[in-house]
Amino acid sequence: MSSIILPVIFIFLFIYCLFKKINTYDAFVKGAKSSIKLVIDIFPYIASIMIAVALLRVSGITQFLTKLLSPIFNFLGIPKELSEIVLLRPFTGSGSFALLEDVFLTYGPDSYISRCACVIMGCSETIFYVATVYFSQTKVKKLLYAIPIALVVSFVGVIVSCLLCKII
Repeated sequence: MSSIILPVIFIFLFIYCLFKKINTYDAFVKGAKSSIKLVIDIFPYIASIMIAVALLRVSGITQFLTKLLSPIFNFLGIPKELSEIVLLRPFTGSGSFALLEDVFLTYGPDSYISRCACVIMGCSETIFYVATVYFSQTKVKKLLYAIPIALVVSFVGVIVSCLLCKII
């Protein structure tokens, strides 16, 4: 079914453009040109987030925070083995997926820890990356409430994820 959806969308768009008498090729080229400008505008923000994540991991700060926060996470029902995923998920998607792969290799894909990690990955978002991309284009500079609320909600989602995996 999913292999049919994309061609159907393209066919629908071409038929729509025919009825509206829109030159599809020119519209495509115009969109491609504007996407290049968008990438150039967003790149410095994305690069800074990637550099910050790399510095956090290389400096050992994530390992230190993992050791420091694992008793608290364990008390809240989050397995200590997932502390680094919980800490890095708001910053990086690819880094947290690499950690998820390590969890699969270490504990197996059907273990409680792996199930918790999967649900955490599904219920949380790379908050700082999304905020960087979206807010850089909307020119919003006052993020006093948006990021802290997103972090709290994401952390509550992590706690509920582990609770649900324990129940199920």
